[in-house]
Amino acid sequence: MTDFSVLDLLDLDLKEHNHLQLTCIAGRSGLSRKITNTKISRPGLPLSGFFEEFSHESIQVFGRGEQQYVKMLESQNMMDSLEKIFSYPIPACVYCDKGFPSSRFIEIAERSGCAVLQTALASADFSRGLYQMLDEIFAPTITIHGVLVEVYGIGVLITGDSGVGKSETALELIERGHRLISDDTVKLRNISDMYLIGTGENPLLAHHMEIRGLGIINLANLFGVGSIRDKKQVQLLVHLEEWDPEKAYDRIGEELNETLLGISVPKLQIPVKPGRNVPIIIETAARNERLKKLGYYSAKEFDQSVLKWLESESARNLYYSNEETF
Repeated sequence: MTDFSVLDLLDLDLKEHNHLQLTCIAGRSGLSRKITNTKISRPGLPLSGFFEEFSHESIQVFGRGEQQYVKMLESQNMMDSLEKIFSYPIPACVYCDKGFPSSRFIEIAERSGCAVLQTALASADFSRGLYQMLDEIFAPTITIHGVLVEVYGIGVLITGDSGVGKSETALELIERGHRLISDDTVKLRNISDMYLIGTGENPLLAHHMEIRGLGIINLANLFGVGSIRDKKQVQLLVHLEEWDPEKAYDRIGEELNETLLGISVPKLQIPVKPGRNVPIIIETAARNERLKKLGYYSAKEFDQSVLKWLESESARNLYYSNEETF
């Protein structure tokens, strides 16, 4: 389980340039409380006294409706339900739309040791942003040996045995105007069981590259900041391997896939030997993958063309082979 606290959420929000616009306005002693899942709760029913299925392990989001309801409860001196909410070990509560809780609300939160946060975002916008952030934080992850590059907008993960030429291939691609995400180790995250996001295992080292005979180089310094990026969706897997003359390699565009963290990714196996221009093959593969996303499959079109040619050839032979009878 990811060890992530309310304070970590605030720090991450600062690193993301206040994506959620969060500030702590009370209950600072509760900033060390752990956030254990990606769920968000709107406490309308608990405020009315219904606590069945109360998601107390989730961050509690107070939109305009909940804020007005709390004011009504306070005006009628009916704060028992709010007291009960804070009796649970909730991670934090967030006031949206620049709302500010009353002194009574803050007193109850401070007594229970729960942090009270504030954001200028509307509750719907804040919830969407928080869901996205927590999805990335708690996403299943693996780290693999490889190089992740962006080629014509396609995230290409290059794998293969040590010394097969992964870094040299990526260096040539960067020289041709493409971008590096990470060399040597790539951390993959499963985002909502829909797609894979690749980043460097160590953000401080991700844009450095080891070239045998040359040493460690810094891509940002050599080629400029336009040659790097922090993360990218993995859309194509390219496995490099030494050429084996006994092995039958794909020559017609057979569709292969590999499953990573439960997500299927298109895969190519490219044999490497002297004289083969592997970077231009990867460029062509990336272009072809973009065409597939637009619904155009070169291999399928070739197959249909061959079938049409065979059918027309068979019909022509049948026509000329038949003798006319009167």
